[in-house]
Amino acid sequence: MKPVSEVTSMPPAAAQIFRLYLMRHAQAGWALPGQKDFDRTLDDTGYAQAEMIADRAADRGFRPDKVLCSTATRCRETAEALHRAMGEELEIDYTDMLYAGPANVYTDIIDAWQDDGSLMLVGHNPMMEELVQALLGETAAANATPTGYPCAGLAVIDIDRSPSARASAPGRLVAFLAP
Repeated sequence: MKPVSEVTSMPPAAAQIFRLYLMRHAQAGWALPGQKDFDRTLDDTGYAQAEMIADRAADRGFRPDKVLCSTATRCRETAEALHRAMGEELEIDYTDMLYAGPANVYTDIIDAWQDDGSLMLVGHNPMMEELVQALLGETAAANATPTGYPCAGLAVIDIDRSPSARASAPGRLVAFLAP
């Protein structure tokens, strides 16, 4: 007969993975005279980049449970391409914090959503580049983005969020899509 502790013990839980998608807005035109940075729109190249990356992501089955997008026009236009490629049911929320906030706002948002299966942030540099470095480490980030985080770049990162994982568990780059 087995001791009670052996009978009632549970096998270790499988690692729970949080999938994070980090997308920088596609290429925007320069601000026109009197136009605010916030209102800059995608240029023709940017529209093409956004459509191409959204289609490639959808073709690979990359589909976040939730999208949080900066309210800046160029980010909203980038997210619209995701909506077209991934379907009308894709939930996109817009937040000023991703435009005006520092990099720690991005990490605070990620921390708040890690109980869900996946999250995509559509935002700006240098925050995207800083996040990738923080999550992957400088060497892996430099290998993924040797010339910097490109416009319309999409990093797909898995993060272990099991109870046994350290609070600052490193991420694992699943894919990096760039125009």
